[in-house]
Amino acid sequence: MKNKPIRQALRGLALTACLAGTLAHAALAEAIDVQQPGRLRVAVYADFPPYSHQGKGVDIAIGRELAKRLGLEADVVEVAADEDMSDDLRNMVWKGHYLGTRPADVMLHVPVDQRLAEQNDKVRIFGPYHLESLAVARDPTRVPPVKGSAATALEVFTREKVGVETASLADDFLLSVLNGRLRDNVVHFKTVAEAVAALKAGSISAVMASRAEIEGALGDAGKIDVGPVSMPELRIQGWPLGMAVKAENDSLANALSTAMIAIQRDGTLERIFRDHGITHQTP
Repeated sequence: MKNKPIRQALRGLALTACLAGTLAHAALAEAIDVQQPGRLRVAVYADFPPYSHQGKGVDIAIGRELAKRLGLEADVVEVAADEDMSDDLRNMVWKGHYLGTRPADVMLHVPVDQRLAEQNDKVRIFGPYHLESLAVARDPTRVPPVKGSAATALEVFTREKVGVETASLADDFLLSVLNGRLRDNVVHFKTVAEAVAALKAGSISAVMASRAEIEGALGDAGKIDVGPVSMPELRIQGWPLGMAVKAENDSLANALSTAMIAIQRDGTLERIFRDHGITHQTP
């Protein structure tokens, strides 16, 4: 009985803190410039596992968490990729698609790149949350670790077949490197998942693609090794992923930046990647 007043006081403090937090969230939500009051429209790529696919994925989880931190409800829309990144920014952020799809408040999975930003002055690109990079998944009984110069690291693919997603960075690189010597052994697939399935089946010996896409498709495949691709001939070693909003929407950009920093610091971002079986790499 002696502790009852203390417990009651603690409950009162907790209730006060909760109410204060609710009011702070409400005030923040009202100060943010969004298209629909109380809602954050988040654009992600369609058919892009493990980031976004049929309502699930890393970017979808991040979008929902950011909206929650801002005191808003998340409306996540999955939009098909267009010809290039500038088209995607036009369709998803500042103008909308010509077929009638209205733009989002924020787009995720945008490369944080100065040249891209300079080419697209109608958007603001910011808030890097993940460093994507190329990786090789390989059957270690057929392919040694991929390291050193291209002449050393990739020589095995003059004999062994390596899978890539058509029209990807890995595709362009392997077709052109070593004066095209690997062309006959580069096998093309519609998706990284299809390439990984062929690797598991043994019809190819390796897959080169983004690390996250490989890890998402592999799942628990203990006999397959996944390692980085690092060689002088590969000019792009990695690319940070961030967000984009309309160029003039400072209130939303600042609020999203603050929320992203918070989920990085408290471990939520790391957990989201881990829950999807992906290695989070800090930009």
